[in-house]
Amino acid sequence: MSAEIILETEDLTKEFAGFAAVGGVDLRVARGSIHALIGPNGAGKTTCFNLLTKFLSPTRGRIVFKGQNITDMQPADVARLGLVRSFQISAVFPHMTVLENVRIALQRLRGNSMDFWRSRAVLDQYNDRAMELIADVGLTEFTNWNAVELPYGRKRALEIATTLALDPEMLLLDEPTAGMGHEDIERISQLIKRVAANRTVLMVEHNLSVVADLSDTITVLTRGRVLAEGDYATVSNNPEVREAYMGVGHA
Repeated sequence: MSAEIILETEDLTKEFAGFAAVGGVDLRVARGSIHALIGPNGAGKTTCFNLLTKFLSPTRGRIVFKGQNITDMQPADVARLGLVRSFQISAVFPHMTVLENVRIALQRLRGNSMDFWRSRAVLDQYNDRAMELIADVGLTEFTNWNAVELPYGRKRALEIATTLALDPEMLLLDEPTAGMGHEDIERISQLIKRVAANRTVLMVEHNLSVVADLSDTITVLTRGRVLAEGDYATVSNNPEVREAYMGVGHA
C-alpha cells in the first residue's frame, strides 16, 4: 500500500440475509485529505462507516489502516491505532461541564478507569490540555456550562473536542452538520478545516455545499456500491451521479 494512502478497503462487503448493504467497495483515502462519502438514503454509507470502525464485521473483504490489516480487530483496538469515529464513541456527560467532559476524555489516554474515583488534583493535571482543546473548538466562553445547556451546534463541537482528546490520526465524521442552521453549519465546517490541518478526515455528509467546500475527494455510493469518485466538479457533472443522487436525469 502506498505511503500516501492511510486507509484502504478491498472488496469490502456486508450482507444481511443475502442483501448486500455494502457490496465490493474499494476505497482509498489519502493521508492528510478530507474525503467525503455521499449518496442517497440507503446507499450504504453508515454501514460502510460501521465496517471501518469495526462496529460491524464484513462478510468478506479487507480493511487496511496505516499498512496494517485491521479487518478482524475490535473497535477499541482500532481506536488505539488512531482511527476514531466522532459522536459514536465520544463521552459527553450531559450534567457535567464542558471542562469536565474534556478532562474525562483526556484521562482515557491513561487507560485507568480508577481515575474516576481519585481526587480533584488528579483531574486538574489535565486542565491545560483540556483548555487548549476547548479553545480549538471555539468553546472557551462555555467552559463552565453543563453539556445539556449547550445549543445543538456547540454540543457537536464538544463531542469533537472529546474525540480529539484521543489524539486520532484519522477522524470519521458521521453527518457532522445534520440538523443545524446556517450559522452552526459554518462554524462546524470551519472546525473541520482546522481539525484536518494535521489529520485525515473521512465524513458522511448530506449537505452538498459543505461537501463542495471541504472535500478533496468524494466517493459516491449507491445501492452499496461505488458509483463515482473524484473532486466535486467531477462527481457533480457525472450524469449517473446526477440521476442517482440528485434525481436529475441524463441530459
